[in-house]
Amino acid sequence: MNHISRQSSELQPRVVRFRNAPAYLGMDRNRFNAEVRPFLTEVPIGTQGIGFDRLELDAWFEDYKSCNGRPAQKGEHSWDANKYRASSKEPGSGTSTNASSGGEFAKALTQLASKKPKDTSRE
Repeated sequence: MNHISRQSSELQPRVVRFRNAPAYLGMDRNRFNAEVRPFLTEVPIGTQGIGFDRLELDAWFEDYKSCNGRPAQKGEHSWDANKYRASSKEPGSGTSTNASSGGEFAKALTQLASKKPKDTSRE
């Protein structure tokens, strides 16, 4: 097995420890505690450790991106600009092939949004 095959077959951990969660989302600890942590399920690890479900972190980011993300500025090329047209003069027709629209992901986001912040002093 070569080096590339080994890397692609390694498993990602499901639980992200609290100390690593802000960096996973690319933010500092204070911002994570204020904007993200209240919406996540905390998982106790050992006697003092806390972890978060990586899939919940990913779902939080997807929700944040859909609400706050901005398209590339005019004149800049996005990664898929050549592959997909942003708009056309004629209305298009066809069948959606997106199986996830309105499915499990939407349910997960709804559950995350409805969770109340936990009052805990553990870190």
